[in-house]
Amino acid sequence: MERKIYLEDIPLDEAWAAWRGALAAAGLWRPLGVEKVSLAEANGRTTATAIWARLSSPHYHASAMDGFAVRAQDTHAATETNPVHLTLVEDFDSNADSGLHPAKAVNTGHPLPAWANSVVMIEHTQPVADEHGRAAIEIRASLPPWQHVRAMGEDMVATELVLPANHTLRPVDLGALAGSGHTAVPVYRRPRVAIIPTGSELITAEDAARDGVRPGQIIEYNSLVLAAQVENWGGQPTRWPIVPDEFETIQTAVREAAANHDLILLNAGSSAGSEDYTAHVVQSLGTLLVHGVAVRPGHPVILGMIDTVTRWQGDKVQVDHPLTLSPPHPVTPSPPRPILGVPGYPVSAALTGEIFVEPLLARWRGQPPYQPQTLTAVLTRKVVSHTGDDDFVRVAVGNVGGRTLATPISRGAGVISSLVRADGIVRIPRFSEGADAGTAVTVHLYRPAHEIENSILVIGSHDLTLDLLAQFLAERSNRRLVSANVGSLGGLVALRRSEAHLAGSHLLDPETGEYNVSTIRQYLPGQAIVLVTLVGREQGWIVPKGNPKGLSGWADAARPDVQMVNRQRGAGTRVLLDYELGKLGITPEQVRGYGREEYTHLAVAAAVASGTADAGLGIRAAARALELDFVPLAHEQYDLVIPQVYFESDLLRPLLDLLHDADFRTAVAAMPGYDISPMGHTHLVALPLMDDA
Repeated sequence: MERKIYLEDIPLDEAWAAWRGALAAAGLWRPLGVEKVSLAEANGRTTATAIWARLSSPHYHASAMDGFAVRAQDTHAATETNPVHLTLVEDFDSNADSGLHPAKAVNTGHPLPAWANSVVMIEHTQPVADEHGRAAIEIRASLPPWQHVRAMGEDMVATELVLPANHTLRPVDLGALAGSGHTAVPVYRRPRVAIIPTGSELITAEDAARDGVRPGQIIEYNSLVLAAQVENWGGQPTRWPIVPDEFETIQTAVREAAANHDLILLNAGSSAGSEDYTAHVVQSLGTLLVHGVAVRPGHPVILGMIDTVTRWQGDKVQVDHPLTLSPPHPVTPSPPRPILGVPGYPVSAALTGEIFVEPLLARWRGQPPYQPQTLTAVLTRKVVSHTGDDDFVRVAVGNVGGRTLATPISRGAGVISSLVRADGIVRIPRFSEGADAGTAVTVHLYRPAHEIENSILVIGSHDLTLDLLAQFLAERSNRRLVSANVGSLGGLVALRRSEAHLAGSHLLDPETGEYNVSTIRQYLPGQAIVLVTLVGREQGWIVPKGNPKGLSGWADAARPDVQMVNRQRGAGTRVLLDYELGKLGITPEQVRGYGREEYTHLAVAAAVASGTADAGLGIRAAARALELDFVPLAHEQYDLVIPQVYFESDLLRPLLDLLHDADFRTAVAAMPGYDISPMGHTHLVALPLMDDA
C-alpha cells in the first residue's frame, strides 16, 4: 500500500463546515428517527414531539390532609368563643333542606364528596355530639372554600402541554408524564456508534493483566474512553475487537460497522506512517473530506463519508461499496455513514471526541452542542503554541489570594493522566503563537466551579505522601488537593508569585545542614512563612533488582560504566546530589546521564526499570513501587512551606488536621523509607527585614 501523506491541514471551522455539508447533503444533519419507549426506559432521552396531557392531575377533587370534608359556608360563624358543631355523615343530599351541617371523615388523597368544598385538619377538631345526640365534630375557626383541597387539574389539565419537543427527560418529567396519563413517550432514536481500534501492537487490558506486557505492546483503552464518551452523550457504543494493521481487514471491519451503525469511529492509523491505512480505507469505501485539522492535540483527524447499499440474499443482509455489486441482486440504497478517523494518541482521541463527536450526537438527539461552564483565570506560565493551530491546553485551576489561576500541565498527546488531572481546557487560537504568563484566559471547565473554590494548590517537590494526602482529603472533606511537580525551588518561586497555597520542599543548606530555612529567606523575603514537617525520608540510589553494578556510595555516580538519570534543576534531590558530589570533587561532566532530567521520583524509578539508566537518586518508596532495589545514602526532611495567611485559613484546616490523624500516619508509615515521628511539627521562619534581604 502506498504511503499516505496529509491531503490538507485545514482550520477547525473549515473542517467542520466540510463535514456538516456532507452530512446535510445526505440528510443526516438533523435528528435521527423516532421511536416510542416506555417511561421506565426514557430517562435521559430526548422528546421527539410535544407531549400533551391525556388526563387531568389530579382527575378529581382530593383531600390534601387527614381530616373532615365540610362545606365552607357551614363554618363561617365559628370562633374561639362560638364553636360550630358539624354532624358526621356517610351520605348527604345537598338538595334536601335538612338544616344539617355535614362533615365526612377523609384521609389525604381521598376524593371529596360532591357537596363538600373544604377540609378541616383533624387536629383542629374535637369530637362532640350534636343537639340530637349524633356524632359530630366541633371547630373554632371558619374555613375558606377549597382549603386543604387539591382541586381537579391543580397539577395539569387534560390537553395541557406537559413537555415540549427536544426536551431531555429527567426523573421528574417521567412522573409528570405518568400522572398525565402516558405510559410511553416518543423520543429520538439513540445514535449507534461503532468504535474500531486498529493496531498490530495493541493488546487488551485483560490480556495484559493475564500475560503481562512486552516491549512494543500497547494496552488498548482508547475504545473504552470513546465508548464511555458516546454513552455519556446519549449514543449507543459498540466496541469492535482490535483490528490489526492490514488494509483489507480494516476495510472489512468498516463495511460491517456501516451495516447497522450511524457513525464509525476508526481509531489510530490516521497519521502518515507506512501502516496508517485509515485514509485509504475511507477513500476506497466513500469520500475522504478532511485529512488533517489544525488543532493540537488531535492534528491527524480524518473526516469522511462511507457510501453503502444494502444487498438482500435470502434472510441475510450484506453491506458493500456500490461498485462491488452486480445484478440481479435487489438492492436498497442506504444513507452514507459518516466516519471519523480518530488519532491514536489517547489525549488526541479524547479531545477529538469532544470536538467532533459530541456536537454531531447532540444534533442527532435534537440538542445543541454541550457548553461547559467557563471561568476567567490568569495563566501562571507562558504557553507557546504552533502558529497555525488551535491549541487545546490542559490546565489545573485554583483560587489563590482572591485570584483564579490556570496552571498548564503536561501537554504530551500520549499523557492520558493529564486529562485526569485537568480541571479544564484553555483554547489558544490560531496565529496567536501562545499566551504569556499573566494573561487572562477563558477556561472551559471539566469540574463544577465549587470544586475549584475548595481546591488546595501545592506546587513544588514531588513526594508520594502528597498522593495519600489527596486521597484522605477526598474521603474526609470537601477539599481537593491539586499538585504540580516543579521541584523545591520552583515551589518557592510559585509562592513568591502567589500561585500556590503551599509548596513541598527539601532544600539542604550545605553550610548549616538545615533544610529549607535559608532558601526560604532568600526567595521569600519579608513573608511570614510557617514550615510544617511532613515526613523524614531516605534518599539513595534506585537500582535494578540485585544491584548488578554494585553501587554503594556517592562516588559511584562518576564510574564510567554507570549510566545515571537525574532530577531537574531546582529539585531538592538534585541539590543534594550536587552537594555530595561537590564534597568529593566530582563535576557534572564526570557523570554519565547527568543531563537527563526527570520531574518525579517515580519517573526516575521508571527510567531504571526500563533499562535506560543504571541508577538514579530518589526515595526508597519509589524504588519499592516498581520492585527495584535501593541503596540508602542519606536521611532528609521534607517540609510543607505555607504562607502564614493560608496556614491560618479554613481552606487548609482539613489538610493540617490530617497530619495528626492516626489512620493517615499509619498509611504513611506503611510506605518504605518514611519516618513519621516529625510529622506535623511546625515553626515560623524568622525572616529578615526587607532591607536586610
